[in-house]
Amino acid sequence: MPINQTIARLSDLSFQSAFAVYLLALVLLIWHYAATRTEHVHRRELGDRELAAAGGVSAPSPGAPGRIVSAPPKPVSERLGNMGAAVLVVGLGLHLGSIVLRGLATGRFPLGNMYEFVTMATAAAAAAGIVFLRGQTYRPMWVFLLAPILILMFVAATLLYADAAPVVPALQSYWLPIHVTIVSIGSGIFLVSGVASLAFLLRIRQPAGAERPGPVGALARRLPDAHTLDRLAYKTVIIGFPLFGTGVILGAIWAEAAWGRFWGWDPKETMSFIAWVIYAAYLHARATTGWRDTKAAWINIAGFVAMLFNLFIVNMVVSGLHSYAGLN
Repeated sequence: MPINQTIARLSDLSFQSAFAVYLLALVLLIWHYAATRTEHVHRRELGDRELAAAGGVSAPSPGAPGRIVSAPPKPVSERLGNMGAAVLVVGLGLHLGSIVLRGLATGRFPLGNMYEFVTMATAAAAAAGIVFLRGQTYRPMWVFLLAPILILMFVAATLLYADAAPVVPALQSYWLPIHVTIVSIGSGIFLVSGVASLAFLLRIRQPAGAERPGPVGALARRLPDAHTLDRLAYKTVIIGFPLFGTGVILGAIWAEAAWGRFWGWDPKETMSFIAWVIYAAYLHARATTGWRDTKAAWINIAGFVAMLFNLFIVNMVVSGLHSYAGLN
């Protein structure tokens, strides 16, 4: 099928627009993140001054006769956070649109090279963030999640970019959309989990009430509490682990159909298995007394590092049967 260059260009434009919108959302959410504590301190100081001016007498109740009460305006930080959350949804729509347009332009499922895989994985991470990071409690987490998403998208659009084209014959199989989609979605969910564990390690070093925190401590104190972050990391791995494991198993079935064997210890297969074992170790550590806190979090981060190694180093440096990076 010939490539529709017009739709391919629209796909690239949609991807670039998604990047710009995510960047705008990050700016708004960083502003929200910084303004939250500033407004909290300002409100506390203003309340103290008003109480002192009134001679220590409390103000009349809102329902007192003769008093007109108007609803207080929303704090600037909350309005910024709401704007950032709305912009995120727009960015995800553009992101998903770039994937759909890429598929329409090539007449195939858009997962035939590293550029397309990273596009799908980052979209899955953004979608997982919208699902799991709902509400004011989790909103500060978006600052930490959007940063790696934007970095990966930038790398995809520069170092990994490949023109819209047909895939190699080895990938012209109905297993491509099944196997690679499941793996890419699992990878996106693991990104959320890794960020949650990293935030947990920052948060647990700066408990609530600690006096005179340093720069890292001041940053961490605006995050959700350590227990909430630990639960988020565990919840996302519980979902990503079976997805990724299913993707590996389906890949083995595809390998048997394509190469006549289920498993051949190809570098990609080996590293995928190692990453899966690390996440299994995390789940085991998370359920073991003495390993539930920092040790389990470090294992979770190690699992995501293994995923990144598998994506970039194995695909770009090590040669094997899975060398379909699509790089020139």
